[in-house]
Amino acid sequence: MFLQRTIKKKAVVKGIGLHTGAPSQLTFCPAPAETGVWFVRRDLPGAPALKALAESVTATSLATVLGGEAFSVSTVEHCLSALAALRIDNLFIELEGPEIPIGDGSAKPFLDAILEAGVIEQDQPRKYAYISQSIYYGTEDKHAYVLPYNGLRVTCTIEFPHKAIGKQSMDLDINEHTFTTELSRARTFGFLKDVEALRARGLAKGGSLDNAVVLDAEEVMNPEGLRWSNEFVRHKMLDALGDLVTLGMPLMGHIVLYKAGHDVMNCLVRKIAESRDSYRHIELGADLPQQGHEVQSYWAI
Repeated sequence: MFLQRTIKKKAVVKGIGLHTGAPSQLTFCPAPAETGVWFVRRDLPGAPALKALAESVTATSLATVLGGEAFSVSTVEHCLSALAALRIDNLFIELEGPEIPIGDGSAKPFLDAILEAGVIEQDQPRKYAYISQSIYYGTEDKHAYVLPYNGLRVTCTIEFPHKAIGKQSMDLDINEHTFTTELSRARTFGFLKDVEALRARGLAKGGSLDNAVVLDAEEVMNPEGLRWSNEFVRHKMLDALGDLVTLGMPLMGHIVLYKAGHDVMNCLVRKIAESRDSYRHIELGADLPQQGHEVQSYWAI
């Protein structure tokens, strides 16, 4: 249960990019133990790669964007959230283009693809960051902190001055079952006035009612309505789990979020990584018998 994990075979997710509106394809590929999670641009010369780490985050205003010298990739949080829930430690994420497919605006397309491919345990223990002292980042207006906890738990509160959202809170222990049933289908959301402004700047060309919950000044515009009455806070929790993957190791702790977006999460993750006196490495399962199988590498760093 506590060994590192990857997937059994390749899995493909196709769609369009949220901002370009252009066709987009992502391929999950198995990776050896101790590799981590890497994004690979197969469509660029030399197939440059970038590890999913907080220090590589270059933008957080509309989504989490990872960038390096050779390329950048936007809206990584939805696919990464599925990795956090399924305890996937090692993976190559090959891309054709600069954007992750937006799918339906949730994590479900990525979750389904990984489950279809199958998950396999490897022959190395997971190296957890076990929180021993609280770590805090933010202001009174918006903040995030993590507390000691024997597991992974998220408590999230959001507040928007829109009658369809208002103030929403949710608390959840995170595992494969709770993520699948309570969070994976929660869609990203936005406001019509902002969409119009983004399109005027040449952005959000792929955005539609098929891949986001859109609100006008009064109500939700999607004909089918919401998947949950509190779908908004559920999606913020999904986002936070995706951003947490950029810590570079699984976390054992209780994350508490108050009006915290990608910017606050990125700063919290960076602060966790720097606070070596506030967490210790735990290798659960180090004494278990070898249960893994040899995993073929489809790409070598």
